Amino acid sequence: MKRPALVVPLLLGLAPLCAAQAQDIPGKDVGKHILQRVDTNGDGAVSKDEMIAAREHAFKKLDRNGDGVIDEKEIEGARDAIMDHADAAQARLGTRWRRMDTNGDGKVSEDEFRSRTPLFDLADRNGDGKLSADEIAAIRKLFADRAG
Repeated sequence: MKRPALVVPLLLGLAPLCAAQAQDIPGKDVGKHILQRVDTNGDGAVSKDEMIAAREHAFKKLDRNGDGVIDEKEIEGARDAIMDHADAAQARLGTRWRRMDTNGDGKVSEDEFRSRTPLFDLADRNGDGKLSADEIAAIRKLFADRAG
């Protein structure tokens, strides 16, 4: 199935930001994360040169065969990768929803939703009901290592 033509300009225009947005980064932290990735000199701002460098990096990633142009086949590959990630996220959401429905009635009540905290439980290594900075760092490292 063909995707709307809007995808290509989005891929090319926002490619430097895709890595940051692909992660589960809440609200205001998205801007901070993007800044950290693109602000290579660490001055707290993104210069035009830094944005150009980020776009060059994105171009190289999209130009899979290294011929100096991004062709339709490469865009299709990028689109397919995006759709694969979206499909996987959709499947994870369905799985998480089913796990939250602890009474099996096909609905997730507010109590069921609030009581499901597997990531918190995993991160709370000492079981004290609180996450220390070390526990948060450990779980972030675990996920970063797993992501590659």
